Amino acid sequence: MSLAPQYLLRQPNLPIAESWAPLDDRDLVEVPLLGSVAAGVPIDACIDAGSVEVPRRMVKRNTYALRVRGNSMIDCNIFDGDVIIIERRESAENGETAVVMINNQEVTLKKLYIEKSGVRLQPANEAMPPIHLKNSDIQVLGLVMGVVRQTDLAA
Repeated sequence: MSLAPQYLLRQPNLPIAESWAPLDDRDLVEVPLLGSVAAGVPIDACIDAGSVEVPRRMVKRNTYALRVRGNSMIDCNIFDGDVIIIERRESAENGETAVVMINNQEVTLKKLYIEKSGVRLQPANEAMPPIHLKNSDIQVLGLVMGVVRQTDLAA
């Protein structure tokens, strides 16, 4: 049993759960793997030094990767153990799936909604509640552009 990565590229202008297109491009480049992001309860931000190979088409000018820990984004087809490819951005549109830093210490992956009372970080898992915060409590770090999933070749 060996594992081969499956590359999924985000297609624009589609809901994220339906936007993943398999990418068989083998023109690979390295991007920094900066650590883990919580898809569940936010975890302390921690930087790991490493890298992951991804198809060149997934890479923009400010691209990095994070390993997903948790199951809060399963309805967006992002699972525990996946590596997500992030384009560094400082803002997100309503409903976009973003990596967000909370109070300069915890990092989480959620759908971001701007509301009158502040921001709602919405999991893509009906079993998990949203997180409500003030605008000043969060900082957008980037948007999800792709997924690298290890697949079992024997399956």
